[in-house]
Amino acid sequence: MTDTAPTPSTRYVLCLFVTGASPRSVRAIRAVRDICDERLAGRYDLEVVDIYRHPQRAREDQVVGAPTLVKSLPLPVRRIIGDMSNGSRLASGLGLIAR
Repeated sequence: MTDTAPTPSTRYVLCLFVTGASPRSVRAIRAVRDICDERLAGRYDLEVVDIYRHPQRAREDQVVGAPTLVKSLPLPVRRIIGDMSNGSRLASGLGLIAR
């Protein structure tokens, strides 16, 4: 399956699964928000889900580790698991730059 190039009006729907308010979770939230604000300003919806508070949601979305970022739109669905601090890796995983 190939990705179609996102247009300047493409809306991104993202869900970031974290584990409480740990330092790692806080860093992941900040990193994802920063890249979204920088590259998707006004074109994204980001939901942050604490898997300690909502374990059923993590099971439904088949999340096995945290932090995990799920991009449900635009298709294809993508999952980025682990360290979110590498901005170019994160942008590539979201399909914002060529791999």
